Amino acid sequence: MGKKLLCPSMMCADFGDLSGEVSRLEKAGADIFHLDLMDGHFVPNFGLGLQDMEYVCTHSSVPCDVHMMCVDPDSYVEKFAKMGIRIIYVHAESGLNIARTLQRIRDAGAQVGVAISPATAGCTVEPLLNLADYVLVMTVNPGFAGQKYLPFVDDKIHWLLERKERYGYQLVIDGACSPQVIKDLSAKGVDGFVLGTSALFGKGRPYEEIMPELRAL
Repeated sequence: MGKKLLCPSMMCADFGDLSGEVSRLEKAGADIFHLDLMDGHFVPNFGLGLQDMEYVCTHSSVPCDVHMMCVDPDSYVEKFAKMGIRIIYVHAESGLNIARTLQRIRDAGAQVGVAISPATAGCTVEPLLNLADYVLVMTVNPGFAGQKYLPFVDDKIHWLLERKERYGYQLVIDGACSPQVIKDLSAKGVDGFVLGTSALFGKGRPYEEIMPELRAL
């Protein structure tokens, strides 16, 4: 098993001190900065602004991914690739021509990510796994931080773990990633975790203390 990927969700950062947050998380050993794009339609919320995303991408050596929760992901692919975002996640449920969108990501020079909502069965997205470098499994309903982990998603995680070697993707969990969830699922072969308020932010402790603890789980 390779290095566990710890991916702070920048939606949970202190935007009154974004520069400081980026610096502190980088020093704490963040592997990927996770950026959420929401359009108020695909999910009933709005995420980071494009200017915030660009700031994070251009002011850190840590690579960034973007999780597009929107009804028209195609219109953002080239913009994010030019911004320097390393991994672009698109929801399997977001369009009729999702395979074409994934190919556009590849053609733009970014790595391909497939995101799956809790209610979506793994078997329905299996054809897309041939195109994926990363699969992002939502263990909460997409759109809001601070939700509770949905245990019924565990069956889908196990299904995806069984196919990881065949298709060659890395499996990342997004939603309510508590220390216990990280410990349990990393032992089973999950590669990465998006870190929000369940494990990292709002704990009243330095990130440089928390991140090594999470990596050691």
